[in-house]
Amino acid sequence: MNALVSEPGRPRLTWYGDDGERVELSGSVLENWMSKTTNLLVEEFDAAPGSRVLLDLPVHWRTAVWALASWRCGATVVLPSAAPPGPPATAPDRRPVDVAITTRPAELAAVADDVVAVALPALARRFGDDLPPGALDAASAVMTYADAVLFAPETDLGEPALLAPAEPAPVSAVLHGDLLPWALRDAPAEHARVLVDGRLPGVEALRRTLAAWAVGGSVVLTSAGTAAALEADPERRRRIAEQEGVTA
Repeated sequence: MNALVSEPGRPRLTWYGDDGERVELSGSVLENWMSKTTNLLVEEFDAAPGSRVLLDLPVHWRTAVWALASWRCGATVVLPSAAPPGPPATAPDRRPVDVAITTRPAELAAVADDVVAVALPALARRFGDDLPPGALDAASAVMTYADAVLFAPETDLGEPALLAPAEPAPVSAVLHGDLLPWALRDAPAEHARVLVDGRLPGVEALRRTLAAWAVGGSVVLTSAGTAAALEADPERRRRIAEQEGVTA
């Protein structure tokens, strides 16, 4: 996070979602979201090294926030396979997950003990009417937590930071101590403004986002639907890239 707050007012993540949604997060705003979410994970679920946090979310700015928060408290981010989850929800190494962060809480409630329901729209203040009993509504809960991390366990560099299916992305596990080298294996230029296609596997979208931040840059992240629409409309893609100052 040090790279994100070195210039706190500078945009670090710009999101282009469906239906024309555009969200811009500066370094300080991104850190604020990360801190609140870290406090939630620690206080509600005792997240710590060894904890498995399933991110059952699409490529999205909220997914990046939940990943940062999970890593801040030393937990392991688990990315799901394309197959439907079976009871209990497990990581690629077959260990059960401790908490599932999801847009489909009714399905995950049947296979995970603790479930956090995430509403993706930027202005959402509650998940909706189909929240299963016992699930935590992130839209209303996250904002109640402190703006700075109150307590986070010390990270164990030998614990996995990321577990993901080996297919379609060429990764199965990345340790906390290897997270930065992994992200930087083909890093963009310093201070690059990187366009990240939402159709990428979640693990690759996360890696490219981390790489951009690590070199003092920022990302323009699109949803899968927006990425497809931009591919079909090269002039609109060129215009957005120019407006956003995309360099990679």
